[in-house]
Amino acid sequence: MTHHTIYCRLGETNLPAADRFGPGTVLSDIDFIDASGKLKFGLAPVLQQLDRMGLRPTEIALDLVILATALTAADTRINRSAHSQDKWTREIDVFVPVSDVALWRRHHDLIGRMLRFLTGDHWRIFFEDRPSEHTELTWRSGHLFTVPATSVCLFSGGLDSFIGAVDLLSRGEQPLFVSHRWDTLTSNRQRDCVARLSARFPEYVIGNHLSARIGFDHSTVTRSSAEDTLRGRSFLFFALAALAASAIGDGVTIHVPENGLISLNVPLDPLRLGALSTRTTHPYYMARFNELLHGLGIGARLDNPYRHLTKGQMVERCLDREFLRAHAANTMSCSRPAKYRRHRDKSMRKIQHCGHCVPCLIRRASLLHGFGESGDETPYTISDINGRVLNSAKAEGEHVRAFQLALARLAADPARARRHIHVPGPLCDHPDDLAAYETVYVDGMREVGRLLEGVQARSRY
Repeated sequence: MTHHTIYCRLGETNLPAADRFGPGTVLSDIDFIDASGKLKFGLAPVLQQLDRMGLRPTEIALDLVILATALTAADTRINRSAHSQDKWTREIDVFVPVSDVALWRRHHDLIGRMLRFLTGDHWRIFFEDRPSEHTELTWRSGHLFTVPATSVCLFSGGLDSFIGAVDLLSRGEQPLFVSHRWDTLTSNRQRDCVARLSARFPEYVIGNHLSARIGFDHSTVTRSSAEDTLRGRSFLFFALAALAASAIGDGVTIHVPENGLISLNVPLDPLRLGALSTRTTHPYYMARFNELLHGLGIGARLDNPYRHLTKGQMVERCLDREFLRAHAANTMSCSRPAKYRRHRDKSMRKIQHCGHCVPCLIRRASLLHGFGESGDETPYTISDINGRVLNSAKAEGEHVRAFQLALARLAADPARARRHIHVPGPLCDHPDDLAAYETVYVDGMREVGRLLEGVQARSRY
């Protein structure tokens, strides 16, 4: 076990004192201000994009994004396997300069609970005053307000977010879309999807898209290699949306388009609860994030309008099904689209949907449900999962077999659905929605079950 401390500062005068940190911790001192006085790590371009739209966010909302960026440094650059006793749970302290220390310290415990639930790690967050030369990091825009947006919508470039965008635009709404990209592939997909939406909805202004690229090189955190589980990614995604919302005004809805099966993310087996089960849009986590926004005085609220729908039902009920069918293949759902880029079989070295991970299987099932046998034109590395026996001891069959076993247990004991929807996290914020959550879980599993009829996956050894 290696304890890590991430110390975020704003400029050379905001230096840490060595005696402030616990003994034995590995200290990473990260300056968020570059030589020209601008924010680093992709934050300045975000503010510049908002400025070009005539939008100025609040300093509190920018505090939230700086906190989220610091958490991203820790989450993506502290390797779980190398720096934890159980190969998963890390111990991390983060020091963050903010514009209102008293306000932020009132929410210290809430943030700790949120992060523990989201990432499975032990976090301690410490808030400090910004240095005097950086008390204001936003600026009043000299541009005209050009964005008639009244809401914000997260836009990942995945199928769910594409459906969310189509539905909003089909209703005549003009949200400000917020994207975050980790890599070139994601960026290209997002731009391509936005271009297709703009062509279909000419009244939609292409400038209504905030695209952020926030990240860190491999030397940012001391004595650690990269980590690819990325359990904290939605904290940054939600914070960026809140930043945009704060610039628009009060009472802003942040749309989070995510199907109910993935949002609940009931583990397929007990071993998947920690390492293989994400909670990025779980109802409990989203409720806590809304609690934080309210406590900070940020007049915005996260809402998942599809929380009671399966992915297939989202496809089926999309307000422009013809457009969706024509362009669904251009969205990206795969958890690791580049996983085959070094495969020994050169014909499989493609960056595309793998076709067999959990998100790919749910995607395939949804398009089968919504459009029938010929409705999915997505290129998959393993396109015909019925064509051979999949090896469940390898990636190609691991999740297929896990779904099959979970479906068999559900068929043998249908009442387990009522119990198991509570396994990933509490649903205490939505006591009147329990029946709906149970239904979406069962319906979502059955969608995947229809996809897997006749598919064989077993260990060959």
